[in-house]
Amino acid sequence: MGSSREIAISVVISTYNRCDMLPRALESVLAQEDGGLCYEVIVVDNNSTDRTRDVAESFIKGGYANLRYVFETKQGLSYARNAGIRAAQAPIIAFTDDDVRATPRWIAEIKRTFDEHPEIVYIGGKVLPLWRDEPPAWLTRDHWSPLALMDDGDEPFYMSAKKPRCMVGANLSVRREVFDRVGLFTPDLQRVKDGIGSTEDHEFQLRIWRAGEKGMYIPSAVVSADVQPERLTKAYHRRWHSGHGKYCALMQLDEQLTQDNQIPEHPLVYITLFGTPASLYRDLLAQSGHWVTAVLRGRKSAAFANENALRRRINYIRKRYQMNRQESPRRPLSEIVFFLGNLGRKKAANFFSKKSGPPS
Repeated sequence: MGSSREIAISVVISTYNRCDMLPRALESVLAQEDGGLCYEVIVVDNNSTDRTRDVAESFIKGGYANLRYVFETKQGLSYARNAGIRAAQAPIIAFTDDDVRATPRWIAEIKRTFDEHPEIVYIGGKVLPLWRDEPPAWLTRDHWSPLALMDDGDEPFYMSAKKPRCMVGANLSVRREVFDRVGLFTPDLQRVKDGIGSTEDHEFQLRIWRAGEKGMYIPSAVVSADVQPERLTKAYHRRWHSGHGKYCALMQLDEQLTQDNQIPEHPLVYITLFGTPASLYRDLLAQSGHWVTAVLRGRKSAAFANENALRRRINYIRKRYQMNRQESPRRPLSEIVFFLGNLGRKKAANFFSKKSGPPS
């Protein structure tokens, strides 16, 4: 490996107690068809208690001089990734996971894309499934989010505040200078050990969009992820959506997306009940109707998707309620009276505004 200034890409693999899976991930990123491109691979051991260190060191001793091992004691994916960022020497940092296998030209496609598109600051690509067991019939692509899978087709497109499509962290590459401007991954929203439904990737990309920057989806940058058998159960998916709703509430995501997308003011958008916009309660009722319709029509996959959308909204509202009770001095009954008063004033203002009509 050449000097640090010659390193084009730093690949960061965060891992926790997966010494049996890690070798396949390392083999895939260390055997890239790079065309002479100089890159490094950083394994961030997130406080593992298994043989993770031994696995990494065996590869280093085996002649892979571009592989480095970093130990991070603070538990959580954001802490691990941030340790990898601090250790990285390249102007481009590519993130992937310990249960993922990169295709042979993954790194070359990342570098080519950044070279050809100086206007973008990050890219994401496909994360395709490696099924250990045959997936159940209900597990269509509508249910891929809990599996951290992604396939947005074969045409590249931009992501920005105007098109807020979130990429998966298992195949996410970022220009290093972006972290200096928008910050690192947020530990408050991270996945810890077996926790699921976290939103650290989403929140980080939101900060990029708010900074006026954009990314690009590249279908030629492909990795594949092992899908664990337990993730093929409805119980896992229900747990993921419940957790995701709580993490989204911590971000106040629904409120932020409304503001970021500059949605024209709806009578219910900016009126809150226990910290949640009234529009989300309206959406909850509408989603309930979609779920009932899907059940009555026997559309099992759609019914389960709607059930999980309900689960996400319910847990969002529940978490915002808990947060609001800690922040608001009003008692629950006073909160409801205050909400109804605001709602009545809003509807009255809209009524008289329509009644008066546009100025002549």
